[in-house]
Formats: sequence, C-alpha cells, structure tokens
Amino acid sequence: MSKKSNSSRRYTAEFKRDAIALARSSEKTVTEVARDLGVSAESLRGWVKQAKADRGEGVPGELTSVEREELTRLRRQCREQQQTIEILGKATAFFARETMR
Repeated sequence: MSKKSNSSRRYTAEFKRDAIALARSSEKTVTEVARDLGVSAESLRGWVKQAKADRGEGVPGELTSVEREELTRLRRQCREQQQTIEILGKATAFFARETMR
C-alpha cells in the first residue's frame, strides 16, 4: 500500500503562521508538532527557519521572504530580457541578409 506524499500539498499562510507559533511555544519537538498537525517535519522546520529569517534572527546572509520573492521576480525578468535580446539578434541577422540581396 502506498502512502500519499505531502510534498504536493499546499498550506495556507494562516496555517503556516499558526503551525510556526505552535512549534515555537510548545514544549514538544518540531517533529512531534509536525506529526500532530499532519505535516512533514522538514516542512515545519523550513517554515520555522524562514520565519526566523523574516524576523531578522536568521543566519547572516539568509534571505527573507520578501528578498526571495524579489530575487525570483528579477531572475524571471532577466530571463525574459535575455530571450528578447536573442530574438532581436536573430531578427537583425535575418533583415541584414535580406537587405544584402
């Protein structure tokens, strides 16, 4: 019998916020809290770690959620601009060949 993985589940921001608060205030380990909530221990650990970073308590150099979102947006924008430059370069080469005929 196969057990369905939680890796594809999405949790609401409110659920994550409540789970983090419970993990921080509970006398239980993160693994025990995760088991009680029905989430993977690694997911809860990641949420707690990210919450620490967002509060400025993380490891030096660790990105906050806002910084991660901005980095993702900037990477996407850079990729789109690179594609645009590539297309324009091909179009320039095509029209240069056409005008030389």
